[in-house]
Amino acid sequence: MKSFRVHKGHVAPLDRVNVDTDQIIPKQFLKRVERTGFGEFLFFDWRTAQSGNNGERFALDDPRYKGASILIAGKNFGCGSSREHAVWALTDFGFRAVIAPSFADIFANNSTKNGFLTVTLREEEVADLMRWASEKDNYQLTVNLEQCNVSDEYGFSASFQMDDFVRHCLLEGLDDIGLTLQHEADIAAYEARHN
Repeated sequence: MKSFRVHKGHVAPLDRVNVDTDQIIPKQFLKRVERTGFGEFLFFDWRTAQSGNNGERFALDDPRYKGASILIAGKNFGCGSSREHAVWALTDFGFRAVIAPSFADIFANNSTKNGFLTVTLREEEVADLMRWASEKDNYQLTVNLEQCNVSDEYGFSASFQMDDFVRHCLLEGLDDIGLTLQHEADIAAYEARHN
């Protein structure tokens, strides 16, 4: 798992609440067993529906947000079914973090197990970030997990909370297998004694 310490990137706004995992990655694309190849289908239904809607583009298809690696979204992001593929799709598309007022618990847990950061900020802070991402060209944020802070070059700065163990795993790039392998010598010694 790739560690997450400090990331600076372009921001894309997704001004919607209750974004569920079936919208993030629709069910018809869940046939793969690899963790890659899902990015092109991220928000597929919304992107295809808007492509024919009076020329209006879905936010992520707007050239202004090409290469964005930080997503700003409304509350309860990642609700719906327990679908780890949703995190894989966001990551494969190029996102490293999502900032929202709240997240569905299972989605947040799946995110941390895959090195993907979910940052919870106050609704007013998220509304400001959403507005600035919509108004300013190439709007960028720095997400600093070492200091649990989000900031921009215009003076915005906000702290966020994170469980110490989860934070440690993200900083060190440790998923469940990585955590287990930290005890590899003890495991080998145990197996040697019981063979």
